[in-house]
Amino acid sequence: MNLLLNTSTSLIFLFTVSVCTAQIKNAQTESVKIYGNCGMCETTIENAGNLKKSAQVDWNKDTKMATLTYDTSKTNRAEILKRIALAGYDSDQFLAPDDVYTKLPKCCQYDRVNKTATIQSEPKAPHAMEHHPATHEKEQGTNQLKMVFDNYFSIKDALIQSDQKLASSGAEELRSTINAVKMEKLATDEHTVWMKVMRSLKANTDLIATSSSIEKQRQAFMILSSNMYDLMKVSQQTAPVYYQHCPMYNDGKGANWLSKENAIKNPYYGEKMLSCGKTTETIK
Repeated sequence: MNLLLNTSTSLIFLFTVSVCTAQIKNAQTESVKIYGNCGMCETTIENAGNLKKSAQVDWNKDTKMATLTYDTSKTNRAEILKRIALAGYDSDQFLAPDDVYTKLPKCCQYDRVNKTATIQSEPKAPHAMEHHPATHEKEQGTNQLKMVFDNYFSIKDALIQSDQKLASSGAEELRSTINAVKMEKLATDEHTVWMKVMRSLKANTDLIATSSSIEKQRQAFMILSSNMYDLMKVSQQTAPVYYQHCPMYNDGKGANWLSKENAIKNPYYGEKMLSCGKTTETIK
């Protein structure tokens, strides 16, 4: 009886998978390793990777191997694995954000064998994807980050003027832009850095937005600038950006900022020491 029941269950499962796969046009199938432990992991991984009529994921908890079947005109392996990473599960190509991983149930917190590994470059999209938005992933990611950078520069300009209210307003705009970023649209390097700095970006943007003290805004801006520098280094720039250094701020430890202009205009002291500092790097 049990054998008959198991056989029937297997046939129903295979039939369901076959039907779902049949709905995917231009189907390509690949096998990839995704790290996880149990049945709960299986549900989360598959739900994160599945996309109606575009992508189907079948993950095996024993082998840790997933079969990806997807429409090459609508998506690709990288996009599927990014969604799964954002749900908390590492693959050999993308690592999950630390804060998402730590929120997984204890039974789902697998050994992170790739935690310190270098993430591989994204595979080139198939020729069939030439006219689909997924092929413009780098451009889409860069456009999103450009808006983030532009709002950062607005905060910098407000601090140069020592205008606390204007800095708060700029930070509110930056917060909205950060929240609107679609991580799955970022290129591989951008995505990796974004996951590392996102929490700090949001925290320090909130501090600038809510603080009534220009000095506290400047302290938060110092950390914000470090995060922005990491992002800008992996993002395409349409014009040079200058990384500048003030040796006196932060009790003589120094502080950095980014500027569209090579001329020094110090956001940490404003008019008191407007030209204090120097350009240490040009990002192109």
